[in-house]
Amino acid sequence: MEDRDLMEKELLVIKGVCDLYLHGTVESSTKEVHDAFKCALNESLDIQNKIYNLMKEKGWYKTEDAPESKLASTKQKFISK
Repeated sequence: MEDRDLMEKELLVIKGVCDLYLHGTVESSTKEVHDAFKCALNESLDIQNKIYNLMKEKGWYKTEDAPESKLASTKQKFISK
């Protein structure tokens, strides 16, 4: 298995972990549990960001800039609500 494949799988796993921690944070019944999930979520988001940045740096995660017209129309849609 190539490094790129491993990193893609790791990124998918950490995204899933973040999703679980987010739901745990939102659904927690006590402050202590909420704080524990929130801390774990923040740490997982930091890991996700590091993986993403490394993949982007290596050219393994390409992004495209959205056209200005699309940004403007999306912004207008939410302003008018």
